[in-house]
Amino acid sequence: MGKITWQNAVAFLAGLAALLAPDLWADDAGKQPLMVLGALLTLSGLYALLSAAGPLPWTTTAFAALIFVSPWAFGFTGSDAAAWTAWIAGGVATIVGVWDAIQVRSTSAAT
Repeated sequence: MGKITWQNAVAFLAGLAALLAPDLWADDAGKQPLMVLGALLTLSGLYALLSAAGPLPWTTTAFAALIFVSPWAFGFTGSDAAAWTAWIAGGVATIVGVWDAIQVRSTSAAT
C-alpha cells in the first residue's frame, strides 16, 4: 500500500459533503449535479485513500472544480445552502487537489 495523504482525505470528505448536502441541509435546487459530482469526487478520494491504482490527483481536482462551478452551470446560485456547499466543498478540494498534484509532480521529477 502507498502513503495515505491528508489531501486525499479532504477530497473524500468534500465529496461526501456535496453528495449528502441535498438531503441534509440543502433543498432540491442543485440536487442532481451535487449528488453526481459529489459521488465522483467521493469515489476518487476513496480510491486514492485506499491506494488503489485509481485516479491521478488532477482527476480529483477536475471533479472538485466542476463542483465549484456547478451553481453557475446548473443555475442554482439562488439556493444559498446548495450553492455555498458547492463553492466551499469544491473550492477547498480544488485548492488541496492542485497542491497535491504539484507535490506529486515535484516528487516524481526529483526521482
